[in-house]
Amino acid sequence: MKRPAEPAQEQRGPLPARFTPPPGYAPRTPLVLDCTACGACCAAPDIHALSKPLGVPCRFLQVSEAACLCQIYAERPGICRRYQPDWVCGEVAPLPTLEARVRRFLEIYGLDEAQEENGIGQPRGGRLQTPPQ
Repeated sequence: MKRPAEPAQEQRGPLPARFTPPPGYAPRTPLVLDCTACGACCAAPDIHALSKPLGVPCRFLQVSEAACLCQIYAERPGICRRYQPDWVCGEVAPLPTLEARVRRFLEIYGLDEAQEENGIGQPRGGRLQTPPQ
C-alpha cells in the first residue's frame, strides 16, 4: 500500500514567521502563501507615495469579479514592491467583497476606529469611496 503524501507545510518545512498569526487568531492554511489578488493591501492602508488615504482603494487598483490587479504594477512605488503577503492575507482574502476585506484589514490593525472618526473611505451606497483621479 502506498503511503499518502504529507501535507505541503511539512514538505516545505516550517512556515515563514510572517505567516504565523498572533495569539488569539486562528491559524490559516499553509497552502495559500502567495498573493491572492484580493486587493486589500491596495485599498486598506494609506500609501503616502500614491497620496492614497486609509480605507480608500488605490486609483490604480482595477477591481473585477476575478481579481483586483494593479494597473501600474511594473512601475509601482517601492512601498508596494516591498509588500509581502502574510497571515493577514489568509484572514481577509476569503471574504466575498473588497469592502469586506478592507473592513477586516482595518479591524485587525485597529484602524477601523480611526477611519470612522475621520470619515475616510466610508461606504457610500454600499461601496467604498474612491479617491479623485
